[in-house]
Amino acid sequence: MDRQRTVGIVLFDEVEVLDFAAPFEVFSTTQYLDSDETKPFVVNTVSETGAQVRARNGLLVQPDYNFQKCPHFDILIVPGGPGARGKEFDNDVMIQWIVGQMTVVELMASVCTGALLLAKGGLLDGLKATTHWASYDRLESEFPKVNVQRGVKFVDQGSVITSAGISAGINMSFHIVCKLLGSEVADATARQMEYDIEPGYLGISPD
Repeated sequence: MDRQRTVGIVLFDEVEVLDFAAPFEVFSTTQYLDSDETKPFVVNTVSETGAQVRARNGLLVQPDYNFQKCPHFDILIVPGGPGARGKEFDNDVMIQWIVGQMTVVELMASVCTGALLLAKGGLLDGLKATTHWASYDRLESEFPKVNVQRGVKFVDQGSVITSAGISAGINMSFHIVCKLLGSEVADATARQMEYDIEPGYLGISPD
């Protein structure tokens, strides 16, 4: 049995709901095949201040932690949405916190336009990456050091993984489960969620 990992999911006003809720569901549902007692992942949410955030379309969410007081995260998920491509894109506190987390996490991952926040911090320089189809051109034009990949669900560059828009975060999350725990665990999680996943999860893995 592998060690338990802590997953942090970043929240902010106008975050896309499925961007954070889908990875939360996948990681929190995942179980080891031979044990119901210890789950592979502990999933927490974190925001800049810890105050309640208003997600896209008005959903109110209470984060577990703030940036100053949060546990060590092994995996950090940075979702997207209007907040990511707007206010948070210009939020130096957000960008620098994400950059700082890159030095301590095992995996840094973005969903949808969360890739813009990683790119703003220089974390995608020299890497292949993807985002929501409507933001391909913005990612490419504003960050020419990023090799934008179009028409894929996710791109795995080792310690940095980016996914396409919204529901593609599900594919990416199953890929991470498979990457860390094997295909049998990922497939069992998909069965539990009654979610049909394609072989390879339609992404780009490390060369």
